[in-house]
Amino acid sequence: MMPLGRLTLLTVVAMIAFASNSLLCRVALRDTNIDAAGFTAVRLISGALMLWFILSMQGRRRDNAGSWPSALALFSYAALFSFAYIDLAAGTGALILFGAVQATMIGYGLYSGERFSALKWAGLLLAIAGLVGLVLPGLTAPPLVASLLMAGAGIAWGVYSLRGRGAGDPSLATAGNFIRAVPMAVALAAMGWISGSLNLDLYGMFWATASGALASALGYLIWYAVLPHISAANAATIQLSAPVIAAIAGVLLLGEAVTLRLLLASAAILGGIALVIQQRAR
Repeated sequence: MMPLGRLTLLTVVAMIAFASNSLLCRVALRDTNIDAAGFTAVRLISGALMLWFILSMQGRRRDNAGSWPSALALFSYAALFSFAYIDLAAGTGALILFGAVQATMIGYGLYSGERFSALKWAGLLLAIAGLVGLVLPGLTAPPLVASLLMAGAGIAWGVYSLRGRGAGDPSLATAGNFIRAVPMAVALAAMGWISGSLNLDLYGMFWATASGALASALGYLIWYAVLPHISAANAATIQLSAPVIAAIAGVLLLGEAVTLRLLLASAAILGGIALVIQQRAR
């Protein structure tokens, strides 16, 4: 059993890494000249290289780990995520992403025959109401197209997570999926180059590499090291902290505004999902 102090530290680091993806993407697309396709390509390529390097240093063979459908889900998440953050604030994007991920996984549970108690239904409806309230038209509403793109990214990540269940060693599977996603990322960048929109700004590439190699690759490896030592319900609950961290960091580091709509939507989405998770655990 992992010592509690180390377990706590690794958990905190993993959540900061997950939240950092939103911050790194937002700052790159807002403050540098890199475009969304270029950011996606650099992020996935650097993540694949980091995972390959670490597993090689450990003497672990990837062989045929991962799958092409999972790689497609991973690429779809990364691409939609990048294009959404052209117009979304870091905290808002992280909240929509997380809500869509959890809605996808909860929806799959319902489709698979999982029974919901009255409290679980109440939690699900509260979370859905929070998402709808967040994107309803109004002065403080986030851009609708960007919100839909981020919701699509969340659905893709939910599919990726569901496909990862029972896929064997998650570190090897993640490395295999990242490597398979590289040709897709290169194709996206090539389309940008052909259309004249591709821009691989140096500072933007730095942030994209940090997102891929550190926040994504290392973040996933750390999280997978933690997961065997905590329950599934606790793991899902802990992940509620990621959009909160992203929102707080967005305000403190990027100067993003806090609106009443965002606060109320956050409370509804995160509170509703937490209720579903806790009822599942019971």
